Amino acid sequence: MAVLHRLLDRADVMVSNLAPGATSQLGIAPADLAVSHPDLIAVEIDGYGAGGPLSHKRAYDLLAQAEAGACSITGLPGAPAKPGPPMADVCTGLYAALSILALLCGNERGRSGGHTAVAVSLFDTMTELMGYSLNHAQHTGVDQQPAGMGSPAVAPYGAYRTADGQTVVLGTTNDREWQRFARDLLGQPDLADDERFLTNSGRTKHREFLDTQITQWAARHDLEQVQRSADAAGIGNARFNKPSEVIAHPHLTARDRWRQIDTPHGPVPALLPPPVISGYDPPMGAIPALGQHTESVLTELGIRKDEITALRAQGAVAPAHR
Repeated sequence: MAVLHRLLDRADVMVSNLAPGATSQLGIAPADLAVSHPDLIAVEIDGYGAGGPLSHKRAYDLLAQAEAGACSITGLPGAPAKPGPPMADVCTGLYAALSILALLCGNERGRSGGHTAVAVSLFDTMTELMGYSLNHAQHTGVDQQPAGMGSPAVAPYGAYRTADGQTVVLGTTNDREWQRFARDLLGQPDLADDERFLTNSGRTKHREFLDTQITQWAARHDLEQVQRSADAAGIGNARFNKPSEVIAHPHLTARDRWRQIDTPHGPVPALLPPPVISGYDPPMGAIPALGQHTESVLTELGIRKDEITALRAQGAVAPAHR
C-alpha cells in the first residue's frame, strides 16, 4: 500500500475498473482519496453505479446491454441479439476519458470547483444510448420490436438482395427523400403519389408492402447499378460487408488508414484510430510484451528495485520480461 500511495502522489488521475467494493477494501475509494490525495482525479468504472439494488453486481458488456434493453431492440421479433460491437465497454470508456479531460482542463484554468471524483457505469451508459427507445416506450406505452437491419421508426429503411447475390442497404429519413426514392430510384411515381406513403408514419404502417416492392426492384439490378442509381437520386446507400471484406475496403486503402506495427510475435496491420486531426499523426508504437516496460515505468516513478521485486513476489506486477 505504501508503494501504491507513492505512485498516487505522482499521478493526476487514478482509474479503477474493479469489482464493486474493491477500492474501498484497498483504502483507495474516491472518498478515501479525497482526504489522502485531494488533488487527484479519481475515476471509478463499474457495472451499475452506486446507490441502487444492482450496485453489488458484477457486469460485463453483454449483461449491461441486456439489462438496459439494448438486446430487446436488436435482432428480430422473438430472436433478440446483442449488438455486435461492445458498445457498453467502448462508450463507457469514452465517457470516462471525456470526463477526465474536462476535469484536467478545468484544473489548469483554476475552475475545478473541487470536483475530483468521477463515476461511470456500463448500465448508465447503455440507458443513455437507449434514449430514443426509452422515450418511445415511456410516451406511447409500446415497446418497439426489433427489425433486423431495418428500423421500427423509419421506412423504407433496410437491406435488400441484388441480382448479383450482394446486399444493398437503402434508407430514407424524410418525406422529400421518399419522393426521390420512389420516383427517381424505383421509377414508380404511383408509389410517390399514394396517400398511404406520403408520410413516414404511413410508410412504417405499410412497411411490408414497401419492402416487397423494393425487394422485387433490387432483385432485377446488380449492386453497382443500384448504388450508382441511388447516388444519382441522392438516396443514402451502403454495401453490406463482412469483416473480411472491410479489411480490404478500398475506402480505407485510398485514405491510408492502415499501419504496420510491431508485436512480440511479429508485425501486424492496424487501423489508425479516429479522429483525423490536421497535422497530427496518432502514435502507433509497438505492442509491448507482458511486463516489458513495467520495471522502467516503476523506476521512473521512484520505486526502488527491491520494492519492484517484492511486488513481483506478491503477484502485484508482472514477472520480469525476458
